[in-house]
Amino acid sequence: MYGESVPRAETSLFRTSEAHALRRKCTSGESFALKCDGILQQPMANKEYTVSQVNRYLARMMQEDFFLSHITVSGEISNLKMHPSGHIYFTLKDQASQLSGIMFAGKRAGLAFPLENGMKVLCSGRIGVYEAGGSYQIYADSFQRAGQGDLYLRFEALKKELQEMGLFDAMYKKPIPKYARKIGIVTASSGAAVRDIIQIAKRRNPFVELFLYPALVQGEGAVASICKGIARLDQMGLDVLIVGRGGGSIEDLWAFNEEAVAKAIFNADTPIISAVGHETDTTIADFVSDLRAPTPSAAAELAVFDYMQFVDDLASYTYSFHQRMERIIQKMRQRVKEEELRFSVLHPRNILQGKQHRILDLESRFQRQMELCIQENKSALLPYRVFPQWMERKLTNAKDRMGEYQVFPHKMKEKILLAKNKEERYRHFPRLMEGKLEKKKHQLAILSEQFDALSPLRLLSKGFSYVQREDGKRMSSVEQVKMGEILQIHFTDGTAKAKVLEKHKEERLGPEKSEQ
Repeated sequence: MYGESVPRAETSLFRTSEAHALRRKCTSGESFALKCDGILQQPMANKEYTVSQVNRYLARMMQEDFFLSHITVSGEISNLKMHPSGHIYFTLKDQASQLSGIMFAGKRAGLAFPLENGMKVLCSGRIGVYEAGGSYQIYADSFQRAGQGDLYLRFEALKKELQEMGLFDAMYKKPIPKYARKIGIVTASSGAAVRDIIQIAKRRNPFVELFLYPALVQGEGAVASICKGIARLDQMGLDVLIVGRGGGSIEDLWAFNEEAVAKAIFNADTPIISAVGHETDTTIADFVSDLRAPTPSAAAELAVFDYMQFVDDLASYTYSFHQRMERIIQKMRQRVKEEELRFSVLHPRNILQGKQHRILDLESRFQRQMELCIQENKSALLPYRVFPQWMERKLTNAKDRMGEYQVFPHKMKEKILLAKNKEERYRHFPRLMEGKLEKKKHQLAILSEQFDALSPLRLLSKGFSYVQREDGKRMSSVEQVKMGEILQIHFTDGTAKAKVLEKHKEERLGPEKSEQ
């Protein structure tokens, strides 16, 4: 459709005036010949011409036409394409027709403003034929801004109206399912769009189910067909819908700029991905839909999850889960070991053993203290054992001095008698201390028997038990017990856990009640 610059014909074709003269001759019955490419041709009635010759002839005619060589055309720009070479390809259109055009890179330097789709311009240039394609187009030399196009104004007006109605609000956007299994497609049954969607969907996930509604996407009846397709697939309980078509001009895409299509997308319960045209194309459907895809292929990428990536992610998540569970199990095992060690320390058997060791230690210390006391008392009695000899020596000395103390004989006799009494008392002192020691040992034996009778192990061995909470707190009253609580019961040979299902409090008779 579009081509590079058309080279001027090197051969000498007849001019427009010559062509008119030849036509007059032909109508009068006079035979004539075409001189083309320097070759004298036979009359047209008897000669066949190539396509190239015909296109070259038409190109020469348009080139020589003064009206077509300097013309200004008013229209709206669409299908604007900036070629990497610098050329600008476009289409000028009005409500009824369209005209292809090109501006070469050499002319682009004089462009005073950037061109946009929907812009209304005055294009000055010449009309020529692209011989290779057999199409005519305008070769633009300059552009003048003439205001925005009618379609663009309609687009902006509808966009503003729907925005004010709230159809574009993010609060109404439905999330696109990450793992969609059933996908509906509203587009033309033939075309690159549906083929790309199906190909990409099957490549990413061969298990996905696709439901196609073959709708008209341009021309008369396209709006009703698209709305019907959205409503029909919305009732099937699908995971997501793809609504769109391939690229084209703004006129080709206009069905997706209608209010009816916008409301059909907004009222659908199923999340909708719009995929209209190319990446640069924007329609009302893109703003209303829950997610915009730049192309139908991109819509398939967004709607269909990658099955192999999903499998890889699932394997990774499974491995991570097992690793985490293994760490949790190891942590719980370590905690169980710590609890076992703590309970072993707090076990009544160990507590009673500790008490027994304490009693034995106290008994041993008491015996040592008693022995020490006896030894100290024996040491204190040693001086009294030699007292009689000392008194006898003193008596002897006194008798020697009797003569001096004859006046005190009766006093000396009293002193001697008193000394003998003291001697007798000190002779019986060790026997008295041994009796006291035997009495203390007897009292110790009685206390030991009483302690053994009150020992928790002795009570446990007779069928008694004691109760603890799970936190180790001992229970001594039914008022401390809660319904449904887990209690730990200790016996002489082990422990057991019990759950409280029922409790009753018994009133014990006190001294006053028993008398009554």
